[in-house]
Amino acid sequence: MEGGMSQPFDVHDVLLRSRAAPQASRAIKLIDLCLGQAYGSDQRTGKIESVNPMAILTMEELAERLPPYQSVAGLDLGTKTIGISVSDLGRRFATPREVIRRVKFGADAQALLSFAEKEKIAAFIIGLPVNMDGSEGPRCQATRAFVRTMGEKTDIPFVLWDERLSTVAAERVLIEMDVSRKKRAERIDSAAASFILQGALDRLASLARGASGDRDAP
Repeated sequence: MEGGMSQPFDVHDVLLRSRAAPQASRAIKLIDLCLGQAYGSDQRTGKIESVNPMAILTMEELAERLPPYQSVAGLDLGTKTIGISVSDLGRRFATPREVIRRVKFGADAQALLSFAEKEKIAAFIIGLPVNMDGSEGPRCQATRAFVRTMGEKTDIPFVLWDERLSTVAAERVLIEMDVSRKKRAERIDSAAASFILQGALDRLASLARGASGDRDAP
């Protein structure tokens, strides 16, 4: 399918793609895509337009502002697809969904926002591909650029989530499922998005327990 969302898949058939360290050219290509005309830069000045100041929240800020019984979505931003997962209304479990096949930013954003409207998404948790030593490279810059420009199009907030171990966890689980290499390649982004979101949901639950304990303290 060219552009937009791919066909839905069985959520129990979550699969894996090899996630070796990306080549520099691939990362640079992604940054160019994020910072180009489609991403809202002024081509006369080269400056990025101002964005919604609420576009990026910390997890603590999100926990304070989330309405009850509304889902949040996890995103794994790739060069060819955007993996998506969605929580239940109680925000306890993450379920992988169909990926968005990337075309250009305008089409990608529209597909993502249409999905968010349909699912009544309250927030996006997007994986930040930090290096294992904690440093940030071109792929992190591309992710931040994507979030900034999405902030021009929606009031739905984003939280950046360290995704260093998400793909490792996805690989371990899915290899144990003995799935084919081809199918792993088709499903890895949504599988990774599911691990990203589950980690964030666990953190939200922890923050909620802490807030409840503070209220109950004498």
